[in-house]
Amino acid sequence: MAPPASVAFVGLGVMGAAMAANLRRAGFALAVHNRSRAKAATLEADGARWAESPAETARGAACVGLCVPDTPDVEAVLFGPGGVAEGISPGAVVIDFSSIAAAPAAGFAARLLAERGAHLLDSPVSGGPAGARDGTLTCMVGGDRAAFEAAAAVFGAVGRSATHLGPAGAGQVCKSANQLIITATMQAVFEALALGRKAGLDPEAMRQALLGGSARSAVLEAHAKRYLDGALKPGFRAELMRKDMRLAIGAARDHGVFAPATALAAQMMEALVNSGRGGMDSAALGELVAELSGLPPAA
Repeated sequence: MAPPASVAFVGLGVMGAAMAANLRRAGFALAVHNRSRAKAATLEADGARWAESPAETARGAACVGLCVPDTPDVEAVLFGPGGVAEGISPGAVVIDFSSIAAAPAAGFAARLLAERGAHLLDSPVSGGPAGARDGTLTCMVGGDRAAFEAAAAVFGAVGRSATHLGPAGAGQVCKSANQLIITATMQAVFEALALGRKAGLDPEAMRQALLGGSARSAVLEAHAKRYLDGALKPGFRAELMRKDMRLAIGAARDHGVFAPATALAAQMMEALVNSGRGGMDSAALGELVAELSGLPPAA
């Protein structure tokens, strides 16, 4: 499965459009579909073929990528009228880059294999819009190992790393772990910055000091800077992080994990969205913590 093999992509939001562009740039023959054709204009200008349905994208494709918002959307794209399952060939590989619940992901993989003889890999990603644009995403993959290995060139076109974690659904569990770490760390970082501000410290100087020690993290580097700069245009929307934290809570419950940090982080995302900031970058959590601490916005 190497260029110029035929691949397809369904779901051309901020992340999906960038991943599809990288597949085209890598030399794959690309077919695309999205609910709104306007989002495919740049890809079509670069040589991608528009398809009228997910089924049409899948016909003749060695691999089909998906990137849609939530579990019901994945099910509809795969098995709804005009879905991928109507056009996929036996032996083809579908890679779902969406972040959804693990149990349905495993169920979708079993159904696609039973009904069409095609493999579904769940591969949620980390790295955000910048990683999607630059082709440096981290792919967390569950599903058939042979299918994973066959799709190595596809993963290489969209990401810096792809790790096979186990059977179908395993990638989604790892993504839930990723999101709970990010959100719980954001809560700690923004509480720390609020503490510094109330004590009279310059928050950017404080951030730089903390980056020099063991508190250093990607959240302190990137999310805290976005908050302090007031650069809260998404990015990764708070309402999507709330969805991911709901998935993380569900995963913890399903596996019997004692997870108080996850519970608190999930509640803070609920509060952030309920405060009217759901369309802002998830780093707007810093604004909410500051507000609850009696502080004005940092920027």
